[in-house]
Amino acid sequence: MSQLPNTLPEWLALIESRHAETVINMGLDRVRAVKERMALAFKCPVIMVAGTNGKGSTCAMLESILLQGGYRVGLYIKPHFLHFNERARLNGDMASDEQLVASFNVVEQARGDISLTYFEFTTLAIMHLMSQATLDVVILEVGLGGRLDAVNVIDADVSIVTSVDIDHVDYLGGTREQIGFEKAGIFRTGKVAICSDPVPPQALIDHATEIGADLWLMGRDFNYAGDKQQWNYGGRSQRRNSLAYPGLRGANQLLNACAALAALEALKMELPVGAQEVRTGLVMVELPGRFQVLPGRPSVIYDVAHNPHAAAALAQNVGNMGFAPYTYAVFGSMHDKDIDGVLKAMAPCVDHWCLSNLPSPRAATASELAAKVQAAEPQMGEKTVNIFDDPGQAFANAMSRAGENDRIVVFGSFLTVAGVMAAKKSSLH
Repeated sequence: MSQLPNTLPEWLALIESRHAETVINMGLDRVRAVKERMALAFKCPVIMVAGTNGKGSTCAMLESILLQGGYRVGLYIKPHFLHFNERARLNGDMASDEQLVASFNVVEQARGDISLTYFEFTTLAIMHLMSQATLDVVILEVGLGGRLDAVNVIDADVSIVTSVDIDHVDYLGGTREQIGFEKAGIFRTGKVAICSDPVPPQALIDHATEIGADLWLMGRDFNYAGDKQQWNYGGRSQRRNSLAYPGLRGANQLLNACAALAALEALKMELPVGAQEVRTGLVMVELPGRFQVLPGRPSVIYDVAHNPHAAAALAQNVGNMGFAPYTYAVFGSMHDKDIDGVLKAMAPCVDHWCLSNLPSPRAATASELAAKVQAAEPQMGEKTVNIFDDPGQAFANAMSRAGENDRIVVFGSFLTVAGVMAAKKSSLH
């Protein structure tokens, strides 16, 4: 065997080069085999979170509340914006290169001749790292779907499905029922299974019933009520009153907060948390790229809305910000997304489009996006559409044209938001 890499960038380059991810290998047999060779297991409660939208926010709220409660928390969250290490958080801090490299070595030794994708290899490595750390609770975010996602080789103590909407149709199917069945694949017999989608697909309910999971549904087993100042959570056996609104802005965040509080209610014997920890945790929570409003003028918003459901929520949130003379959109998207649906949701609130190419073979070109914008808005009037080679250039153009009372919404693929973050960071140095 040739010499293994010594640094994290070399490792990531090696894993990427081995297995072209143009084809996603669905199926858990290979991952399960390597997991068993590694004897990978957790000694603490595991919470697993899947969903079309809202899973990152729900994970971040759980982490924030549990850290306030004094617990040692591991969080696996995806994807990353600037550094791979963002995916593995131990006690609120990113894992170090050294920790990750050590776990990559373990996976490499255990896999033998079994081929793993980039996602499978890195998932096993991060889960190994967390299993070796001294933690009180581990939160695992599912990447795609649920049933066949690499994270699902672990049996969670509590599983959450946040929302079920149309996305990744090539892999998960084109209806909410098909996708709901895939997401429900993380549920386990006899364990708590939470769904915070107000209209859960029947396939998800049926699967939970069939396997004998303890299903908690929004509106039936837990709910919320509130006014402008504060809100209350009511669960099966626990109430939380006079809560502050979550630090994450946006219309759907109370559904995500309810899912997090339901999971904590289910684990209240193992991980008790007081009222003040819950309040502070919700206020303090931060998650880049989820309706993230940057300080300063013009207003700049980052949002990784890349499907129609998320784009509709983004449009509502932008509308709730009040009047701005002009709204600029910096947008880039993967080809396999429902781009027409995203544009239909966002077009009414955008005056000037700055469309970007993205550094991925799966991305739609800026020219393709421009054609779709024009199709979505036959009466363009004063509106403008410009195309750029990368998100940094698109953002620079929007900044150069926007007045201080205008706003710039950077949205679409993670690569769009990451490209602008990286360009802004390099302009500071």
